[in-house]
Amino acid sequence: MDSFARVLLPVDFSERSASAVHCARSLACHFGSELTLLHVLVPPQYEFGAVDVAGSMLAELCRDRAQQATLELDAFMAPELGGLNVRRLVLEGDPATTIVEYAHRQQTSLIIMPTHGYGPFRRYILGSNTAKVLHDADCPVWTGTHLSETPAAVAAPFHHVMCAVDLGPQSAKSLAWAAHFSREFDARLTLFHSTACDPQLRSSAGDALNSLRSQVGASTAVLDIESGEASRLICAAAKRLGADVLVIGRGSAAGVFGRLRTNAYAIIRESPCPVVSV
Repeated sequence: MDSFARVLLPVDFSERSASAVHCARSLACHFGSELTLLHVLVPPQYEFGAVDVAGSMLAELCRDRAQQATLELDAFMAPELGGLNVRRLVLEGDPATTIVEYAHRQQTSLIIMPTHGYGPFRRYILGSNTAKVLHDADCPVWTGTHLSETPAAVAAPFHHVMCAVDLGPQSAKSLAWAAHFSREFDARLTLFHSTACDPQLRSSAGDALNSLRSQVGASTAVLDIESGEASRLICAAAKRLGADVLVIGRGSAAGVFGRLRTNAYAIIRESPCPVVSV
């Protein structure tokens, strides 16, 4: 399994980007990852629209913006990232498209996308760029409002990993990722599944989950099967169990599979801990 060789953190110099650095640093320290900080400049013509800008003026504006962004990126959280293998890169283009294309070219192991929204604004947590990256990226994407709660210390506080599966095509890949991550941090692992209120379905789900555990070598995962609406149950279970990371399935470049397809964004918005979409 990919051991987090390359971690990508898009930054926009906001407070949430700074907070995400602590999470990225913890992971990079543990796995010895190459950490790339990527800032994407939106082309000036996107901002000016129909306003006529002379070619020479536009070229000069682009140079000035790129130079300023490079200076800011070089200084961004530099003390906190000292001693790590860090690349800092400024590119131009549509942010989400540029992030995904770069991740694919570099065979990125994990993208950490800072989200936004707190308190009564949690419903607006998922910005358009994050949503596009979640939909199009082939590699796992780490999101969450709780990135700011990750301490700056090297040791990451990952003690309990929860993996929610729908028993669709992506379930084995999701559980394998969660099992690998939990072993790395000697964390507990819970395998969660929501099903309809039917004893026969519950029994067959238990058989399928046991088979899934054996398939991916996650025999120590504790099973948790509950009946009801998926996103609500998943988030409630993550809170009740004190999960530090919630792993869910996501189709390669095609959105989210099965029952989680319509629930994934709700899970990301309402989860009490960071969510990794695999």
